[in-house]
Amino acid sequence: MFDAEYSSQANKFLKKCEKETAKRVIDKIEKLREDPFPTDIKRVINRKEKIFRVRAGDYRIQYSVIYEKNLVFISEIEKRPKAY
Repeated sequence: MFDAEYSSQANKFLKKCEKETAKRVIDKIEKLREDPFPTDIKRVINRKEKIFRVRAGDYRIQYSVIYEKNLVFISEIEKRPKAY
């Protein structure tokens, strides 16, 4: 199982959003910790790093997997129009 680390933007989002939305996003992140490459992910194009995105309702979670540290780094959580 991977550990999860959040960027400052992701932490700020989770503190400001509604509890139901935060629960849905955190549940999705817990699933990513178990399997960082589920079938519904897509790679974010036009980025130098390998950034992936996954849906959690109307929100997009962008993350990268760091194998050396056994870590899933959550870089951004946004609504769809702002996420890209």
